Amino acid sequence: MEETRSSRPPRRRPPRTRARGHVDIHCHCLPAIDDGPTTMGEAIVLCRHLAADGITAVIATPHQLGRYGDRNSAAKVRAAAGDLNDALVAAGVPLRVLPGGEVRIDERIPELLAADEVVTLADRGRHLLLELPNEALINPVGLARRLALMGTAVIVAHPERCAPLRADPDRALAWLDEGIGLQLSAASLVGDAGSSAREICLYWLGEGAASVVATDAHGGLPGRPGLSAAFSAVSRHLGLTVARQAFLENPQRVLRGEEIAPPPMAAHAGIRA
Repeated sequence: MEETRSSRPPRRRPPRTRARGHVDIHCHCLPAIDDGPTTMGEAIVLCRHLAADGITAVIATPHQLGRYGDRNSAAKVRAAAGDLNDALVAAGVPLRVLPGGEVRIDERIPELLAADEVVTLADRGRHLLLELPNEALINPVGLARRLALMGTAVIVAHPERCAPLRADPDRALAWLDEGIGLQLSAASLVGDAGSSAREICLYWLGEGAASVVATDAHGGLPGRPGLSAAFSAVSRHLGLTVARQAFLENPQRVLRGEEIAPPPMAAHAGIRA
């Protein structure tokens, strides 16, 4: 008997691996303030690419402290974010920009935070994006404990760039008990920073050690992998549950100033990709 359309079993659709409504918590999109865009026009180009990739809100994170010293005050960052928002509305770019900072590790951070000299992510006071040196490991636990007393949690920016952590990625696992999160870069997850960085990022995500993925974008060049490409890669390797929490749920929590949780361990955790 010929099979009718109604008698056929429904086809299963492949899992969707491109998400919309991303929040980018680490982006150098403010013009003429650090090593990101040099003009407002370049900043708009960058933001247009972010919006085209499915990002609806971005936290501007210019460098603070370190080699930028006292150049990027909290007031300057907030004013620059406001100016960029106005320019994006005028240019018809559907993207909202909130102030933040990528803060170089410094023992003065708690005092500077209390004095409103450094900016937390989305200016909520809940999460501070901390930059470590690439060639040496400065343990952030002591600083994280001091900031926790102020109600602020630490998220370490792009730990896959730190040579000592690349040599021994398990060192970062001990930070979880201190409430420290890890922010991985989208480009690292698609291999732009080399196979070693990609494997370490997938390992941390698989072990439930990494909290958030962001772009760390500095320029508006088209074709550079964004959050959607990295989301697709993580979905394929570790599953949609892990990808959704690191790319969608936790970034939204950061935006709202809520506590974040590490992604769940993948089913094949403990096996490096």
